[in-house]
Formats: sequence, C-alpha cells, structure tokens
Amino acid sequence: MCRHLAYLGPPRDLATLLLAPPHSLLRQSYAPVDMRGGGTINADGFGAGWYPDGAITPIRYRRAVPFWTDATFAALATEVRSGAVLAAVRSATVGMPIVDTACAPFSSGRWLFSHNGRIAGWPDSVATLARRLPVTDLLTLDAPTDAALLWALVRSRLTAGESLGHAISTVAAQVLGCAPSSRLNLLITDGVTLAATTVHHALAVRVGDGGVLVCSEPTDDSSGWEPVADRQLLTATSSAVDVMPIPAIPTAGMAHADPTVTEEP
Repeated sequence: MCRHLAYLGPPRDLATLLLAPPHSLLRQSYAPVDMRGGGTINADGFGAGWYPDGAITPIRYRRAVPFWTDATFAALATEVRSGAVLAAVRSATVGMPIVDTACAPFSSGRWLFSHNGRIAGWPDSVATLARRLPVTDLLTLDAPTDAALLWALVRSRLTAGESLGHAISTVAAQVLGCAPSSRLNLLITDGVTLAATTVHHALAVRVGDGGVLVCSEPTDDSSGWEPVADRQLLTATSSAVDVMPIPAIPTAGMAHADPTVTEEP
C-alpha cells in the first residue's frame, strides 16, 4: 500500500535521506516491514519532490518503475541537496494504472502531496465527494486513481485558503464518512511546514539534528523515533511537532456545511 517520507531541516542530499539509511525508503520499496491492506512490495513506481535552496516551487521526479532499478535517480540523489523533501514508493491497488503520473508526489504550485493507502469501495463510495469538485479538476486528474482524486479534494481546500493540516484532515474525515474502512495516510508539505494523517496505517516521526523526519516506517534503529497513533493529524515545522485527533465530520448535511462546495443550479 505504498510508503512515504517527508523531511524538513538543514539541507541534506537526497541519497542520505532516501537511499543510504539501513531501512531507507529504497529498502522499503522491496523489503517493507509493515505492509497493511494488501501487497508485499512497493514496485509500481516512485517519486521525489524537493525545494531548491530559496525556491518556493518544488522540483519533482516520478517514474513508474521499481525504485531500485533507476540508476539515473541514484546518481542524481548524491548531487541534489534540499531542506525540504517529500518522496514515496508505490504499490498500486489492483485495477489502477501503473504510469508515471499515478506516482506521488502530486504537485501544484508550492505543494507536494502523497497518499499511502486506498479508498474502500473505489470509485462508487466517493462519487458524491467527487461531484463537488469543478468538472475541470476531474478532467485534469493526474491519473484515474484514488490518490489523484484525494489530491484534487485537498488542493481545492488549499486554494480556498485552508491550512495544510485542516485540508488533509477534513478530506480524510469526509472520505471515512463515505468509506469507513479506507486507509488514509495523507502527507503534504509546502516546503516550510508539513502535515500528515494516520488512518489504518503506520507513521513514525523523529525530531533531531535541527530537523524533522516523518516516515511510514523508521529508516533506522536509532533512538528518537516516535510512533503516531491511529486517526491522528500530525503537523510539523523543522523544529516542532504537534499531534491531535482528526476531527470528526458529520456526514449528514455535509454539502451544506462545507464552505468549499459549490452546487450546480
């Protein structure tokens, strides 16, 4: 069901963050420890996004091949340094396409986004939520996948002015209202802050050396890793982490209570 990672802190090269640790994201692509909801490896693609020094718009690299097969990225990773990184490896849900554009991170403007999990009952279970998006958003999804739809739902809230944490926690709660057994680890950053949800999937966080690292699985055996409990919203900067329960969203009358929804006449 995918693995992902986000880092904020002093600039570090991508190889140190993603390839070198003993249980790095690279290793998690072929030997994950805590796969839930199906799948044994994450070989259906990968991606990484990072912010060049002083930039507010990230650079992104995505490919629909196993992470361990891409020698180009391995060479690039030793030369690229960044203080803000989001990366993921993918295990595609059966029936969803294996293409570059289906791989996280998804991106728009200054944001990078990833989803670890699946929407139960896709696509019928969330058809009502999807109908609330502008038609152009649906026509321009990166791919016909649950992750791409989640990104469209989150992005609509961000462009309406919501914070990272409020946007992803509200979308997670709304999807749970439609499909309660969904797995919804959402992860997002704008290069300065990051936010993540835990819904039926593991997440760990470590603060130290001037930075914060959030991962589906700890990347090493060092002390300092803290597990994040289920159904929590984590928000962080490079020096501080806050964790709180995901607020419940009532399903009845949700469309009328949602300020981002525009109904067709």
